[in-house]
Amino acid sequence: MSDARWRPHVTVAAYILGEGEQAGRLLWVRERTSAGLRINNAAGHLEPGETPLEGVCREVLEETGRRFRPEALLGLYLGPMREGARYLRIAFVGSVGPRERAQLDDPIEETLWLTPAELRARQNELRSALVLAGLDDYEAGRRWPLDLIRTLPPSLPPAPIP
Repeated sequence: MSDARWRPHVTVAAYILGEGEQAGRLLWVRERTSAGLRINNAAGHLEPGETPLEGVCREVLEETGRRFRPEALLGLYLGPMREGARYLRIAFVGSVGPRERAQLDDPIEETLWLTPAELRARQNELRSALVLAGLDDYEAGRRWPLDLIRTLPPSLPPAPIP
C-alpha cells in the first residue's frame, strides 16, 4: 500500500435560518482570503477530537458570535481540487440565538443576512462552489436527521482493513 493515501480536508458548514425580521434570509460571513473578500457560510476545519456537531457549533460561534442550534444534516459535499487539496464538507441547517460575542475570528469582516436570490446575485464574491451546492439542496428542502452522523468513542481500536 502506498504512503500517498488521499486525505481530504474535512470541514463543517452551517446554513443558518433567519427568524423574525430576518425570516427568509440566511446568515453568511464575509471574510478575507488570499483571493480578497469572499462570502461563505460560517464554516471551517473539523479539529482533532471534535465531532462534526461540535465543530459546526464552534465555527458558528467563532465566526458570527452566535450560538448555533443544529436542526438537520443538509449534506456531504466533495469539492473540486483547489491548491493541491480536496475538501469534504459536512453541512448543517439550523438557527442561531442573539449575538453573544462582539469579537469574531480574525479573517471575518462582517456577517450578512441575505436571501438566496441576493446571494446568487453575488456569485462572483463566493468563497467556493460548495456554497451554492449546499444552497441548492437547502432550497430543494433536503434535510437528514442529525443522528445520521455517528461518532464512535475515540478509545475504540480502528477496524481492520479487509
